[in-house]
Amino acid sequence: MDLRLQGKVAVVTGASKGIGLAITRALVAEGVRVIAGARDIGGELGALAESGMVHPLAVDLSTPDGPQKLVARTGEYGALDILVNNVGAVALRLGGFLSVTDDEWWASLNVNLLAAVRTTRAALPLMLKRGRGSIVTISSVNSFLPDPAVIDYSAAKAALTNFSKALSKEMGPQGIRINTVSPGPVETSLWLGPEGVAATVAKARGVGADTARRQIIESQGGFATGRFTRPDEVADLVLLLASDRAGNVTGSDFVIDGGLIKTL
Repeated sequence: MDLRLQGKVAVVTGASKGIGLAITRALVAEGVRVIAGARDIGGELGALAESGMVHPLAVDLSTPDGPQKLVARTGEYGALDILVNNVGAVALRLGGFLSVTDDEWWASLNVNLLAAVRTTRAALPLMLKRGRGSIVTISSVNSFLPDPAVIDYSAAKAALTNFSKALSKEMGPQGIRINTVSPGPVETSLWLGPEGVAATVAKARGVGADTARRQIIESQGGFATGRFTRPDEVADLVLLLASDRAGNVTGSDFVIDGGLIKTL
């Protein structure tokens, strides 16, 4: 399927690894020029920049002015067609709710909600000027599957999905579509890295990393597919939503979780 994305301009946050890197790579493959924001712009993102289609910017998107600095880089193109709000972070709260401090609550809300709010606020004037655009925001199944082990993350993602839905109603008549994608566990360092969720669970339970990974897959009644989602699978869904092939889709949330969620 031709997504008709050739020549478009996109901004991707949290673009240096995991889902963000996969989205950036997929956009480039479709001929999209990408302004890629991340704290670390070396490694695979730096190598991808050698194509000339990716313009990385080292930026802290948790700061009030970070998102505006990133979006301002689109000025050299004079346009912005696609925004992918991907940046986020999660920490397990194995000590329970009473162990979560105000600072930890604020940090989670800041990176998982306000970073997207600020980046969207910076991007919208460019899209409104042209009367079109697509915003795809990476939320989480935890936005509607509350988990005490990630209580602050779940609350932030619920607010993020609500924000996106509400904004879609305002922006739809002005030609701008806004959707969210809610992954379950994904094969990224956030889940499977040395300091990721699986490693933290393994340490807390006194089991090996492979055992912890299997326990995660078997949790909540198990994944129907029996495996984590791959980052490129999330990227494919994001690109479809970003394209005009999904031209009448807005205000929707799309779950990609291997069948983790059992309810309608």
